Amino acid sequence: MVGCGRSQPAGCRPDAAADAPMPAVQVQRLEAAFFKIQGPGGAVAFMNAHPAFARFYLQRRTATDTTGAFALARLATEPHLRELAQQTAAAFPDTAALGRDLGALFGRVKYYFPGFQVPRAATFVSGFEGKDIFVNDSLLVLSLDWFAGPQAKFRPVEMPKYILRNYTPASLMPSLALRVATKYNRHELTANTMLDAMVSGGKALYFAGRVLPCAPDSLLLGFTRKEVVGVTTNEGKIWAHFLEQNLLYNTTPFTIQKYVGERPNVPEIDATCPGRVGQWVGLQIVRKYMNEHPDVTLAQLMAERNAQKLLNDSHYRPKRQ
Repeated sequence: MVGCGRSQPAGCRPDAAADAPMPAVQVQRLEAAFFKIQGPGGAVAFMNAHPAFARFYLQRRTATDTTGAFALARLATEPHLRELAQQTAAAFPDTAALGRDLGALFGRVKYYFPGFQVPRAATFVSGFEGKDIFVNDSLLVLSLDWFAGPQAKFRPVEMPKYILRNYTPASLMPSLALRVATKYNRHELTANTMLDAMVSGGKALYFAGRVLPCAPDSLLLGFTRKEVVGVTTNEGKIWAHFLEQNLLYNTTPFTIQKYVGERPNVPEIDATCPGRVGQWVGLQIVRKYMNEHPDVTLAQLMAERNAQKLLNDSHYRPKRQ
């Protein structure tokens, strides 16, 4: 989804970073070594060989963590997890392609944020026990089993379908881009209104769209294509709902969650209106702001803490059809 090349493919957003250097990212498939573990001693050796992974992802203390070693050794021999690993490998067979996609994403992040340091990249199969994505300044771990897609026999059983549909191979890079966005997405500590949440979500989505210029909105948002068409067609109606119901400055967490958080739909607007529609509106505000202010850089946008200023200066006024 991100390997768009140096030219501007049809359907992609303008890409100022198209000619930026793309770092070479070597992806270490830790699941291969993990499934070779034999007994607690092998688990200790595995953790000592990969101390950052053990510390940050497994949250183990390596050689001193005997309880963790026994648990890890049992997990490595679990038959269902081994079967899931095979299905995951089928969904992500090309390690080099994964490295190129990561290099393209990280190269664009570094173009817009020169201080960004490309982390070491690894994959793992956690059996849905660990985080789907872990990333900090030095380490990236992609738990690929989360993203194996509907063809996999095993999937997170307690996850609603409207969330589960976003865990596919194509969703991996957009999900990572949104995690990286949190490093740069500034907001006031006391900002607790609906508008603050909407614009914060919109900034993260805009960031993801800039570092993944060829990823469609449906992937960035986790919407179906039909839902994207629906909200776009009814943009004026959706905005009118927020104004008429005096929602923009509402500070009730439950109410904010109904419009900005995960949800199968937002029947308060319409039965077909998808969850997180507030973030989608936030994205439209941010896009309008950036169109109105072409000299503003992505770094300046992400550093802007004042959601009201972004709304005012965007002149966002969609008309109700």
